[in-house]
Amino acid sequence: MSRDYANRKPRNAKPRSSRGKKAPAKKPVPFGIILFTVSFAAGFIYFLYWLATSDAPTPVEPAPVVKEQTKPKPKPKAQDELPPKPQQKWTYQEELENKQIEVDIPESEMVQVKLYQMQCGSFRKESQAEQLKARIAFQGMEAQVKRTEGTTGLWYKVVLGPFEGKRKAESQRHILQRGGINGCKIWLWQ
Repeated sequence: MSRDYANRKPRNAKPRSSRGKKAPAKKPVPFGIILFTVSFAAGFIYFLYWLATSDAPTPVEPAPVVKEQTKPKPKPKAQDELPPKPQQKWTYQEELENKQIEVDIPESEMVQVKLYQMQCGSFRKESQAEQLKARIAFQGMEAQVKRTEGTTGLWYKVVLGPFEGKRKAESQRHILQRGGINGCKIWLWQ
């Protein structure tokens, strides 16, 4: 049994006809809207009447203008006669060239250049430290292997530096990171 779902009629369908339709009933206008409109119109008419019958304001007369007495203008010189060109006299250039400044800076206020070092590894075996030193050499930098004894035993540290500022050390660290050497730390030189 095949069913035709596209042409199927609904079960409780009523036949459609346009003859039996009724127009929707019109709703009466509420009394409040009519009252508001009439009172607004009456108020507006009263306002216009009040404007027409009110006294017009008297115009304010401007104060009389007093003319100032001016000095007679000097007669213009002939166009051929021009005053002489003024000579500029500047002395600051000579003063600056010959000026000497002396500044006394106490030693406590003098800026000291801070030196930084970069440590890229710390190993128990010297061979591992030498391998890292060789990888750093392939990046075009020179590193040192320092042997230190601490409370935990013997360590071999791979150190670069000294650098005359943290910015210089940071730029070298970025070069090492691009070469695949990560984990380098920057500290003040000791």
